[in-house]
Amino acid sequence: MKGNEVIAEAAIKAGCRHYFGYPITPQTEISETLAKRMPKVGGLCMQAESEIAAINMVLGAASSGKRVLTSSSSPGLSLKSEGISYIVGSDVPCVIVNVQRAGPGLGGIQPGQADYYQATRAMGHGDMHIVVLAPASIQEVADMTMEAFDIADIYRTPVMILADGALGQMMEPVDFEAREAREIPEKTWAACGHQNKRAHNIVNSLYIEPEALEKIILERYERYNEIAEKEVKYEEYLTEDADIVIVAFGIAARIARTAVNKARAEGIKAGLLRPITLWPFPEKKLLSLSDTAKSFLAVELNMGQMVNDVKLAVENKKPVEFYGRTGGMLPSVDEVYEKLKEMSAKL
Repeated sequence: MKGNEVIAEAAIKAGCRHYFGYPITPQTEISETLAKRMPKVGGLCMQAESEIAAINMVLGAASSGKRVLTSSSSPGLSLKSEGISYIVGSDVPCVIVNVQRAGPGLGGIQPGQADYYQATRAMGHGDMHIVVLAPASIQEVADMTMEAFDIADIYRTPVMILADGALGQMMEPVDFEAREAREIPEKTWAACGHQNKRAHNIVNSLYIEPEALEKIILERYERYNEIAEKEVKYEEYLTEDADIVIVAFGIAARIARTAVNKARAEGIKAGLLRPITLWPFPEKKLLSLSDTAKSFLAVELNMGQMVNDVKLAVENKKPVEFYGRTGGMLPSVDEVYEKLKEMSAKL
């Protein structure tokens, strides 16, 4: 199946019955698929009048405790950012998909990873984070979409699937029964009608008294700390004896993995650390790798947005270099291999 269609099907299998979005390439197949599928499962797929309207519909529907999905591509996420901050401030779970395109501005519809800063640093105003998952295959697209709904419900937070135009459009085999659902706490906070059987729930992000607002933010950050302890995900490949460790996510990691194989065949001891959670970032793992690796290489489809996170994680104990392409261009395996060869010559 195509990646975008898999996101739609996986959301339905995860129990999502409400989708609000607005068409933008290269993610439009998500809403197209859900427009066909949702009525058949008793759900609602609504094309809103704008991205701004869509994200606020998400806030309303998710406040009732329902599983809700929205999706867009780069500039559409910028329009949603205010609403995402309101969702965080209301402690409401939902899943947000960004099938990245090249930018800034309208840019181009080819794949990119230049929304890393936005997703991990500035997805909304205020003291806040959202969980960010970065799949690298269509099977992971399915698994992570379903996992995202579970994580969102467990921690009452938005979770983003950060894909790209390549993953959205490519086709691979997929098994929707490959992962097991997690145990979800009862949604005692939901504004879904109390029938005089419980206290009246209010979903709100406005706190007039600064003491009250500080308290709620500190409580939220306790959850963030729990997420950082329990939900960090990554994949290692040939890192045990690697002199050079590539750090790459998403589609760039697939290119990097093949470059690692080529380097190994030529006697260069390279390895790959693929962050699966971009927030929280696998800092502890990278720090431990800095004890054995001699240098690190960040490979991205941007101008180097993850590089500083790698430097921070390894505490500048070892040099960190960058190789990437931008504007919708994909680096070739040979390009990454040549960079590894250049770095190996300096060791």
